[in-house]
Amino acid sequence: MSGNSTNSCIDALDPSNRFLVSSVVYGLVLAVGLPLNAVSLWILLRSHGLRSPCAVLMVNLAVSDLLLVLSLPLRVYFYATLQWPFGVGTCTAAILLFRVNIRTSCIFITLISVDRLLALVFPLRSRSLRTTACACKCCVAVWILITILCIPEILHLRSKLKKCPNYTPCFEFQVLAKGSPTSAIAQATFILILLVVNIVSTVVVIVALSKRPSTGAAKINNKMNVILIFAVNMLVFIIFFLPFTIILLIKTQDKEGQILRGLICLASVNCCLDPLIYYFSLDSFWQDKGKRQTDVGTYSLSRTMERS
Repeated sequence: MSGNSTNSCIDALDPSNRFLVSSVVYGLVLAVGLPLNAVSLWILLRSHGLRSPCAVLMVNLAVSDLLLVLSLPLRVYFYATLQWPFGVGTCTAAILLFRVNIRTSCIFITLISVDRLLALVFPLRSRSLRTTACACKCCVAVWILITILCIPEILHLRSKLKKCPNYTPCFEFQVLAKGSPTSAIAQATFILILLVVNIVSTVVVIVALSKRPSTGAAKINNKMNVILIFAVNMLVFIIFFLPFTIILLIKTQDKEGQILRGLICLASVNCCLDPLIYYFSLDSFWQDKGKRQTDVGTYSLSRTMERS
């Protein structure tokens, strides 16, 4: 593999098992993530709508995951054929969809954890804050902020990829190009702050639950669901987001880029785990509107805590 250390332009990619593995992984994520997230989004909109803050956050998380999944056929094609006939603009968009998913998923998962924390620990005092309107405003602000942050990256990627006259490396450009240290530090700080928020939320909720009576199967099941919500959130952060963030900080100009390539594959798998958050966070997830309670996330346990 020949390369240019400045902009990672290469004449061609030599076929290798590592590219085939990437293609298979992205294909599996596509096969699992597309139906899971499409069905989850359909159920969220049909059975829950935008009638609660938690449902609003989860709809936006599902949309973010679908955007990533819809870009995966391009990754499968590239790593299977090592060709890119779709142009610089399409490559830039596909790379940015991955970055947007990582950032928005981190934020929405954290907001879901905070929403569950407020609902369970401060159910009365948080009523004015935990509204559908507030959740919608937060989601709009997140999308606007991430879009603004992506504009310089779009311009940078396009300018660099246009300097590759013979062959567009596309996703391998993302792997081989040396990123800005400032950008890597900023992203790592951002992820770590959100991780700390999730850890604190988890600890506070576990302490609060330990002080509540747990007699009866229904109450025990509700407590388990609450713990599973936070466990899934922590799992997504620690397994899928944290390694990718750490490698950005310590990355050297590795000509093969095997570690980063593998972690990008791993990070894309997060979209297959997010539907578990919907299942454990929303009461009667599979039921119609007329057959469920309108509040979300361990409603009966919240009511018990209010009475205590």
